[in-house]
Amino acid sequence: MTKCGVLLFILLQVGILYAADLEIKFSRAVLPVLAGESINHVGYVRVIKKELSANQRLTGLSYSFSGTTCLNELESLALYECNSKGIINKNKLFAISDVISENGDLRINIPIHSDTCYWAFSVKVKRCVSLSSRINFNCTEMSFNNKVYYLGKTFAEGLQVGIPLRKAKQDGVNTSRIPGLITSTKGTLMAIYDARWDSGRDLQGDIDIALNRSEDGGQSWQPMQRVLDMKEWGNLPEKYNGVSDACILCDKNTGTIYIAGLWMHGVLDAVSGKWVEGLTQDSTRWIHQWISKGSQPGFGVKETAQFLIIKSEDDGKTWSAPINITSLTKKKEWWLYAPAPGHGITLVDGTLVFPTQGRDENGIPFSNITYSKDGGKTWIASAPAYSNTTECMAVQLDNGDIMLNMRDNRNRGVKSPNGRRVCVTSDLGKTWREHTSSYNALIEPTCMASIHKHVYSDDQGRLKSLLVFFNPNSYNAREKLTLKFSFDDGKTWPEKYWVMVDEWGGAGYSCITSIDENTLGIIYEGSGAHLVFQQIKLKELF
Repeated sequence: MTKCGVLLFILLQVGILYAADLEIKFSRAVLPVLAGESINHVGYVRVIKKELSANQRLTGLSYSFSGTTCLNELESLALYECNSKGIINKNKLFAISDVISENGDLRINIPIHSDTCYWAFSVKVKRCVSLSSRINFNCTEMSFNNKVYYLGKTFAEGLQVGIPLRKAKQDGVNTSRIPGLITSTKGTLMAIYDARWDSGRDLQGDIDIALNRSEDGGQSWQPMQRVLDMKEWGNLPEKYNGVSDACILCDKNTGTIYIAGLWMHGVLDAVSGKWVEGLTQDSTRWIHQWISKGSQPGFGVKETAQFLIIKSEDDGKTWSAPINITSLTKKKEWWLYAPAPGHGITLVDGTLVFPTQGRDENGIPFSNITYSKDGGKTWIASAPAYSNTTECMAVQLDNGDIMLNMRDNRNRGVKSPNGRRVCVTSDLGKTWREHTSSYNALIEPTCMASIHKHVYSDDQGRLKSLLVFFNPNSYNAREKLTLKFSFDDGKTWPEKYWVMVDEWGGAGYSCITSIDENTLGIIYEGSGAHLVFQQIKLKELF
């Protein structure tokens, strides 16, 4: 092969074709293909015309679905206009075909009015498609004025399938945010989230904690339940009795499920910290528990946001009335004490642990844990692990220590150095020490992140464990949502084991659970839906 031939071969492999009259590049973002959704980005083409004439047209293209494992579950392939990043313009549909074969053609006739054009390919897959499926699309050739340009096969691996668990306006809910996820002792998946009825805004507002159950590993989900709803408590409308930022925990010994949430009754004045009287449905006063004096020292509902817990003893089918543990856990002088969203854990000795957060006597944020050693009858707050940190999640390391992985406000607007704050404790949070990976191993754009310990058996039947971490892998944007794995209790997170799940990202919050020894489940705020659920098969990664 000549040098020119070798160069052409390389360019074809990366999806770029250079010719005398045009340059064609086929690209693909790493995005889940969402079951049942009509539009799913699977690739896009940029065409640069070197010479523009009045009669230039895109007259056809050929494609390949080679490597797709669910060809019979594909319902349609469509071609849309898109922008330079591949984001589809839903109002500019050029072609669609409901006849899907492994290799095929789209016969089209699109005039070229610009020297640079972008077109995106979209597929629709059936709602029943298996979550283990992969969709691999490649544009192999394009025709301009019936002249064929060959691109070659670009991508060897397919995109993963996801479930759009929560979408905008679903069930009358404006926005579904702040997910948590656990697997019960019976194998049931339970996903919790804020059901924000009126808007996407945080507390204070008409917000309840909602739940969906799955008894088949996340392939299908039962209808939404409202599990923590304070309704019109204290003669104030629901918009002034919001509950948010829930955390879910499964007692691995008894099967009891606990959900903790933060309730705000009314509004505190941002300047004085005093409870605002006379609020009605028409009132527009608003405050956030983390803003100014939105939550204050004390225990009462007119002084500080309230820490509530509910429980289920029938695998999440029914739930108890809420129990208020504010006065049992919060120090009076603290401005706020709250659950940290995501999931809690059961320690080897049976201790139940919620990740928690608050504001100290000066209003400065901190992260810590709240634990129960008597099966949820009483709860104890630990000392703060670190200052000016907030949302956190905990795992128990192989040596018995608890590791707390924390969102650090110091990262806001800082590109380097930047990182998650990580501390460990050997005495249930009486004392904490900073971990070697703290602030240097896991970057973030100041966003919630999730961490989970996965236990499995090796080929000899010996129990092994690994840590799984998920967040927006960026210094400044909630994008590139990425799974990372550690095989040494969080000391290192080798890049060769990173798995990007959603390149475009979204609000970025997430939670991880173990479905079985070989399968992780993850729920996250993604680009294609408010909440997306996916399965991750570990044997495909290692």
